[in-house]
Amino acid sequence: MEALYVLFGLTLLILIWIISIYNSLVRLRQHLKDSWAGIETELRRRYDLIPNLVATVKGYVAHEKQVFETVTEARTRAVSSSGSPASQARDENVLVQGLRSLFAVSEGYPELKASVNFLELQRELANTEDRIQAARRFYNGNVRDLNTRIEVFPSNLIANLFSFKQAEYFEIEEVGVARAPKVDLSRQEDSGSE
Repeated sequence: MEALYVLFGLTLLILIWIISIYNSLVRLRQHLKDSWAGIETELRRRYDLIPNLVATVKGYVAHEKQVFETVTEARTRAVSSSGSPASQARDENVLVQGLRSLFAVSEGYPELKASVNFLELQRELANTEDRIQAARRFYNGNVRDLNTRIEVFPSNLIANLFSFKQAEYFEIEEVGVARAPKVDLSRQEDSGSE
């Protein structure tokens, strides 16, 4: 009879252990979904800024039609992308390249660079890019935590038993929106003392 109690107690401990690991994996997966929603929110914010930015630049630079078409097509593709984080990242990187081209074109037009609308949109886009990068880091941290939990022993046994899959990282480039230049006065002081 005593052996039956020990067997029952051991079975109960193993069951509690399995439930505990399963619940922690579910929590990590939910954190991952939540952090992905944060990325989607910030990307949507960027998508909403792009048409205004293109329209502002078009007002000053009407003959750069190819750049506008490229950015518009890349935005459309990125908005409709609904695949894995890796496929979303590919579409985002195409959009980033298009935005870089748009900003490169704007560099040749001083009156555009001085436009209050353009400067405000550029500031908003820079702010949005910072928020996207913060959301990406948060998401990738959750991916790391989930993937680690899925790989380490003994939780890998439970993860395999319940078909938990590793998540993909989300890697995108930064747009590189122009920011205020940094001034290094130490070099000027050195050259002035010579």
